[in-house]
Amino acid sequence: MNMQSPPTLPFYHPVARECELFETAYDNGLPLLLKGPTGCGKTRFVEHMAAKLGKPLYTVACHDDLSAADLIGRYLLKGGETVWVDGPLTRAVREGGICYLDEVVEARKDVTVVLHPLTDTRRTLMIDRTGEELVAPPEFMLVASYNPGYQNVLKRLKPSTRQRFLSASFDFPREEIEIAIVAQESRLEPGRVAPLVRLGGHIRELSGMDLEEGVSTRLLIYAATLMAGGMGVTQAIEAAIVEPLTDEPDMQQALRDLVATIYG
Repeated sequence: MNMQSPPTLPFYHPVARECELFETAYDNGLPLLLKGPTGCGKTRFVEHMAAKLGKPLYTVACHDDLSAADLIGRYLLKGGETVWVDGPLTRAVREGGICYLDEVVEARKDVTVVLHPLTDTRRTLMIDRTGEELVAPPEFMLVASYNPGYQNVLKRLKPSTRQRFLSASFDFPREEIEIAIVAQESRLEPGRVAPLVRLGGHIRELSGMDLEEGVSTRLLIYAATLMAGGMGVTQAIEAAIVEPLTDEPDMQQALRDLVATIYG
C-alpha cells in the first residue's frame, strides 16, 4: 500500500477524454473502473488525476492474499496494548481521499463484499471489528483497475461488481503519443525513441501468439532511460525488454532478431 500527496502534477498524456470522465465521476461521487493491459498508463493516470484534484491517493497493489481486513484495518499490539489501525480504504474514506485498487481481481472474494456498499447510493463502509459505519464524504472516490486480457475463469469480476462502476478502456497509446511519453519520461531524444516505440509495436503483434503479453510502455521507458544514461542500444533493450518479457531461449532469440531488423 502506498499513500501519496504529490507536490507536482505527474506527467500524463491524455489519449481521449479520460480526464474529463474522471473529473465528472469524482464530482458526482461515482466509482471508476479502468480496464487495460499491464503497463499502459492506468496507474500514472490515477496519480495524475489525484494530484490535479489535490486529493490524497491511497494505492493498493492487490494480490492473492489481500483480504478485506487489509483494506479496512485491524487491531495491532503496540507498546503492550492493543490498538485499532485503519487500513488504506478506511483512511481514504475518513479523509475524503481517493483509494485506487490496482488489479482488483487479484484480491480475495471478501474484498468485493466490502466494496459493494461503497459503490452504490449508500456510500458506506462497515467496520465490523469496531462497530463503526462510515459514510463516505463527497470528496471520497473509489477507483479500481484490472487487465481483462490476463484473466482466467477463477479471476474475473462478476457482473454484479462491474455494473457498480463507470468504466473506461485503456490501451497502449498511438505511436506518436507513445514517442512523446517515452521521450518525456526518459529524457531521450524523440528521434532515438521512435525506433524503440516501433519495436514495441512489432512485439505487441506477437502478444497472444508467441508471447503471453506485449511490451509495456513502462518497459520502453526503462530501455530509453538506460540509453539516455549512456548504455548501448542492444544492452539496454536486452535488460529492459528481452529478459523481462520471456525466459524462453527461442523467443528471446526471436526478439533479438526483431531488434536487429529495426536497428539494422
